[in-house]
Amino acid sequence: MSGSTFGQLLCVTNFGESHGPAIGCVVDGCPPGLELSEADLQPDLDRRKPGTSRHVTQRRESDRVEILSGLYQGHTIGTPIALLIRNEDAKSGDYAELADTFRPGHADYTYWRKYGRRDPRGGGRSSARLTAPMVAAGAIARKWLAQSFGMRIRGHLQQVGELVVPFESWEMVDANPFFAASLQCVPQLEAHLDALRRSGDSCGAIVRVVATKVPAGLGNPLYDKLDARIAYAMMGINAVKGVEIGAGFGAATEAGSTHGDELTPGGFVSNHAGGMLGGISTGQDIVVRLALKPTSSIRLPRRSVDLQYRAVKVATQGRHDPCVGIRATPIAEAMLALVLMDQALLNRAQNADVSHELAPLPGSID
Repeated sequence: MSGSTFGQLLCVTNFGESHGPAIGCVVDGCPPGLELSEADLQPDLDRRKPGTSRHVTQRRESDRVEILSGLYQGHTIGTPIALLIRNEDAKSGDYAELADTFRPGHADYTYWRKYGRRDPRGGGRSSARLTAPMVAAGAIARKWLAQSFGMRIRGHLQQVGELVVPFESWEMVDANPFFAASLQCVPQLEAHLDALRRSGDSCGAIVRVVATKVPAGLGNPLYDKLDARIAYAMMGINAVKGVEIGAGFGAATEAGSTHGDELTPGGFVSNHAGGMLGGISTGQDIVVRLALKPTSSIRLPRRSVDLQYRAVKVATQGRHDPCVGIRATPIAEAMLALVLMDQALLNRAQNADVSHELAPLPGSID
């Protein structure tokens, strides 16, 4: 199956199925000398894993990561790093009735049309379970970026269905099961998700992710813009149907006199561009928003067809998130980290000798 490898210099090849023995990835291109262990990766996996609250799928997976290669005496040695996560709580019987039918809004039909066969157990390769290896790989990138630039990548939930979540403080994000930057709205979120679960329905969400201390000069003009690479990565996350950079769609209603980020000796006045101009990072914060669709696997009966195109009703009885956006924050952080490390390595390969007499503008870095 093509399409399972991400990145140019830092390449991550994802493997496995939702209900197979294990899932994982191979990270190739990580520079040697990075101190690394499972303990560096596990915290991010714990943030993403299922069963952490009543508001997400109750599939019980420890998501313990194993590093099988690429290390010697606790440091990377420049060779491929193999990461393995064993599946421990697959209940394939929940999907027996889906072997001959297609869930509306899911990838069942398209996988069958493309490959002529599919793994219906938990969605196989189309399952969001396959984001776990990417979170593990992203943790490697996150550590390298922090050591190289002091970069920090953080995300938070901005909206669940029609419920807007205000931003109060980054410190609140990991203090609740929703990755909300506000604790005041948690009771509303709990009530909303409880009602969704009782009804058997689902809803979408919006997630925002921000990278700080990003050096200027990452990315390329024309067809390999940094924004294009980021959008490509984010659209590769399950259920993502929209990506905004900076002002995003809001830019359509702004005037050029206000949208263009003015430069002063004291630095940029604003960041409507989201940290990128002409496909190249400015040294400001990179700001990305993702729109995630409602979970396709729901208990409510919906119209579909079977393998002979006969009309059927499909209701999914397995364990599913009523809102996949709840656990999307660490996934979005990981994918942004992988893009930025890949672009930093590419920039170092081409432009290591580029220097400037002037320091970067205040508020940005080189």
